[in-house]
Amino acid sequence: MAHSEVVPTMNDLATNQIPMNETTVPRSRGALAGVAAVAMSFGSSELLAAILGVPSLIQGIADRVVDAVPPSVKEFAIDVFGTNDKLALLVGISVVALGLGALLGAVSRRRDQPMVIAIIAFAIIAALATSRSAASGQLAPWLLALLALAAGVFTFRWLMKNRGPAPDGRREMLKATSATGLGLLLAGSGRLLGAATTESATGRETVALGGASTTAPALAAGTSFDVPELTPIVVPNEDFYRIDTAIAVPRVAVDTWKLSFIGMVDNPYEITFDELMNEEMVERYVTLSCVSNEVGGGLVGNARWLGVPLSALLERAQPQAGASQIVGRAVDDFTVGFPLEAAFDGREALVAVAMNGEALPIEHGFPVRLVVAGLYGYVSATKWLSEIELTTWDGFDAYWVPRGWSKEAPIKVQSRIDTPRNSFAAGSRAIAGVAWAPNRGVARVEVSVDEGAWTDAELSDPLSQDAWVQWRLEHDFAAGSHQIQVRATDADGVTQGETRVPPAPNGAEGWHTVNVQAT
Repeated sequence: MAHSEVVPTMNDLATNQIPMNETTVPRSRGALAGVAAVAMSFGSSELLAAILGVPSLIQGIADRVVDAVPPSVKEFAIDVFGTNDKLALLVGISVVALGLGALLGAVSRRRDQPMVIAIIAFAIIAALATSRSAASGQLAPWLLALLALAAGVFTFRWLMKNRGPAPDGRREMLKATSATGLGLLLAGSGRLLGAATTESATGRETVALGGASTTAPALAAGTSFDVPELTPIVVPNEDFYRIDTAIAVPRVAVDTWKLSFIGMVDNPYEITFDELMNEEMVERYVTLSCVSNEVGGGLVGNARWLGVPLSALLERAQPQAGASQIVGRAVDDFTVGFPLEAAFDGREALVAVAMNGEALPIEHGFPVRLVVAGLYGYVSATKWLSEIELTTWDGFDAYWVPRGWSKEAPIKVQSRIDTPRNSFAAGSRAIAGVAWAPNRGVARVEVSVDEGAWTDAELSDPLSQDAWVQWRLEHDFAAGSHQIQVRATDADGVTQGETRVPPAPNGAEGWHTVNVQAT
């Protein structure tokens, strides 16, 4: 026998005590085992997280990714994936993890150690990331990590235990594929279970809405136009845009929820949900907009909100001299910050409990959120609200400010063309859309076709100075291609500028322009 040859015994192979010939265990088998190990780690921990009602490990990692990415990456994700950006992030993390599992599995086809060490490292890092969430508690992340570690190591060792010569490749592939499928099934079951139990865990179905001391006006003739493809004057809850940093919607139980007023106040206090529901409430139409909304984008919507005026609750706390900033905190530690005067200058600023006649949808902030007219959501619209702190303007920078966004963020006057957008029959047709300037109101909307003269569009009767309006203009289109532009002017006389400005750092600007074809 040549001195370079080694004849392993089956015992040596089973215990991984000697190097293996590379042809004994193919890289493909190790890669499949690695993928299965990652799938079982994720799947088992996802299911346990749903049972416990806590954030999962993959959610904890995703939360840290969201915290760390620069604004440009956030903008790219929203541009590409829209309101599915969080789902895309979760899928991306999963794909990367499975890819790393395949790579490490291929490397570990001789010995388990590289894969086992990687799974241990993942479990520790994921537990530390998840434990930073206020909703996770202290013990749950480590229970999830222990299960993920056990499931991953057991799966990999089970699939790689037969490292002997010429194993049945088809059987081994079937075992690895089955384990991967089981892991994905567990993960999917965990997601479905978590979604199914979210509402019952919060008690949302038990909330009975009372009346308002001042109700919003009913929709009447003139407050909206009957134009096909035109956005409704009040956007249904299921169609309302959602942009936030929460990877998974927080589950907040009404029977344990409290709102604390702290900081520069003479009378710090807490209020329960039942106590808040007994406060005098008002109902208002308010249009909200995300600062990430591009010109002509859909990250804006108008709804009918029910809530307690923020000013009334702040007056009870007795703000101290020198307090100039309201900091809103969510249960997931997201923060906003806006001037104290915004609660007292006459605009609508509500601690809201209902949206369009029903308790807040969970994804829109149940049980309680802030709604502040005229300010972009990233500085005002705290969902899942848990705390309001008064401080100085320089005393605190909210979540997005250190990430490059402006500290002051009034919503800019904007308008959008909803229809037409593509091709249509030549002849008379309505050009229509929406325009908004919350806390000022829209005074005028003008339309230009093929760079012609600006023509005033008809405006719907405003629901309030904080709500958007619809606009329309009949135009006779000749056959051929056409360019349509729109611009709005607010009640202060400020007209949209033509120059395109990106959303960062304080909101997009420019005329919405569409190219269409009349046939």
